[in-house]
Amino acid sequence: MSSDSILFDETFTITSINAEKYDRVSRISATNATSGNPDVALTLDVNTELYPVAVADNLSLCLASTLAADGSKDDGRMWREIQKGESTLADHYDYVCHGKVYRFEEGDGDMM
Repeated sequence: MSSDSILFDETFTITSINAEKYDRVSRISATNATSGNPDVALTLDVNTELYPVAVADNLSLCLASTLAADGSKDDGRMWREIQKGESTLADHYDYVCHGKVYRFEEGDGDMM
């Protein structure tokens, strides 16, 4: 697995779950579990029917520029077009989303 493609990799502890807005999808809130930095927080929509979570669960989040294990560009291939036996970054995780970041909120200074 190439670390060149990994843009962000942290472990978070889930602090709240809101399942009221969507069917099968919950909006989770979490704080950084590894650095103890309270300024690092996460809000993420998760298909909890496929990946059930609970408050106080830890989850690892990795943002990468490609799913290719060697860090090479995807060359326009979709993640489901992976050949049999081909290893990808997705092999290391239980729940994978592939695509573009829908929205992020800017904060003060280094906050995003």
